[in-house]
Amino acid sequence: QVQPVASGGGSVQAGGSLKLSCAATGYTFSRCGMDWWRQAPGKGRERFSGISESGNTWYISSVKGRFTVSLNTAKTIMYLQMNNLKTDDTAVYGCFADYCSGPSNDLVGNWGQGTQVSVFS
Repeated sequence: QVQPVASGGGSVQAGGSLKLSCAATGYTFSRCGMDWWRQAPGKGRERFSGISESGNTWYISSVKGRFTVSLNTAKTIMYLQMNNLKTDDTAVYGCFADYCSGPSNDLVGNWGQGTQVSVFS
């Protein structure tokens, strides 16, 4: 089972920034719609941002204007720039292939492990 892997988490003071990365060794995201998900303590997993095959991005209201999703030029890494972090952003963060065509279809539906982001006041 091939899973996209998120990295770059850490502990940061409220108001600070972190940049997460997501990659799957040997795969490209060029023909995928990719999402970011997070799961806060005691809560369910939620998808909060993503980027389509055509490059269109989307965000839920609570992160819009603070978070930015992007791909590198080769479309092998998805990034999440998180600014003005709040304590409510504390969660495990991961990435997910919503859809893919071609060989990267192997990634679809596999949540993978996430990376911990802790925001303290």
